[in-house]
Amino acid sequence: MVEADRKSPGGVEEANIVMQPLLDGLTKPLTAKEKEGGHWAIEEPRVLFEGTLEEAEEFYNQTENIPFCLNTPFAKYTDGLPVVIPTEERVAAMLKGTSHKSDELITIQRDITVGMDQTTFKRRKGDPVQFLPMFRTATVEQVAVNAVMAGCKPEQFPIALAIAESGGGCGDGRGGGGAFLVSGPIYKEIGMNVTNNIFGIGNPANKALGRLGSLLWRNLGGYKESVTTITTIGSPVINGGFILAEYTEGLPPGWKGLNEELGFKKDESVIMSIRPGAWGLGQEHMPGVYRSLQRTGHGAIARYLGVKGIVGPHNYLEFLTKGIWACKEGGFTIAMPPQIAQDMYDYGFKTKQSIYEWFWKRSFEPVKEYRMRGRPDEHTNGWMAIEKTSGKHWKELSDDYMVPAGGDDPFGSYNVIVFNMEETQTARFGGGHGEAYSIDAWR
Repeated sequence: MVEADRKSPGGVEEANIVMQPLLDGLTKPLTAKEKEGGHWAIEEPRVLFEGTLEEAEEFYNQTENIPFCLNTPFAKYTDGLPVVIPTEERVAAMLKGTSHKSDELITIQRDITVGMDQTTFKRRKGDPVQFLPMFRTATVEQVAVNAVMAGCKPEQFPIALAIAESGGGCGDGRGGGGAFLVSGPIYKEIGMNVTNNIFGIGNPANKALGRLGSLLWRNLGGYKESVTTITTIGSPVINGGFILAEYTEGLPPGWKGLNEELGFKKDESVIMSIRPGAWGLGQEHMPGVYRSLQRTGHGAIARYLGVKGIVGPHNYLEFLTKGIWACKEGGFTIAMPPQIAQDMYDYGFKTKQSIYEWFWKRSFEPVKEYRMRGRPDEHTNGWMAIEKTSGKHWKELSDDYMVPAGGDDPFGSYNVIVFNMEETQTARFGGGHGEAYSIDAWR
């Protein structure tokens, strides 16, 4: 803690000190310079190095010291890992993976509604994508340069462009590179891993595409730690790449793939950007414990659910979500193997939507407990807004009125996808359904 922090009065006293200068700055008349129109944008170089390969490697692996980070070296063009050097020839080969021209701006390919924190806004087809935190635009070629650096192949380039259309995982400027879910047949075409070790090492498609968001955030968005964005710790979940492909072949009858849920056709390939946030494997147990639950009604999970000795199917989701909202709020995505999906179908969840609704209703808690949480101070506007499930002002609700700690609605807060694994463990990460972007539009 610096000396100035120790002397800070804090609370209402400090707010009174800073409020008037802040109000003056916001309300004083605009200067002549501020009234000038036009669009400000940084002129981005192509950043394609001319020289020997050794010289290029030295160029792209340059670092600069960041004072706020105690003069720690910070990579100028990369995510801190070695990259494939983007030569003219390699970028030209990458551009063959799309029919779009190299100098074409990355734009929105269809009308969508985008949500960011507590606000939503429309993005129209043809609108230029702005990469945060510096609100820059980019061309197809610039994305190709970064795709080469990440290690992508030309056949993966349509996914790379769809990632770029989503903003490159920039989020609100603190994106960390982002995280992505792929749905549709393209996962087979490019050899994405949908089975064991989906977030581990070894699969080139997953690793290269997952990493790409970090490079787009750095090179197109203009992210520079403590200069254009300040993060607290960073996220080990998305550091190095987070991308997951859906195994729709393992879905039970009546369960739609993510692409269909988001309004696309079954044979269309799409990508959805997510914020993985809290990451976990649900309740820990050995595979045999889960199998015993469903086959014979024995084991620890059966005892927890009170179904000891009763043959399944049983609702494993009750065990999976035990205490899940104790230290967090909002929804999540569950990635489960086909066997668990089939068991949940046999139990009675005939659609994914029924699971989303079950999750959401399970998150309800009394207002007197909900007030003990920190984040609602923000999204209830200091408790001065209207509570959505009742239509009443927050302060009019009784202490015992039940409100959802798990998001505003079932579909927007929750998501279920299936990956092709024979074991019986699930993965859980933050966020439900988000904005979707067509991969096929970039072929």
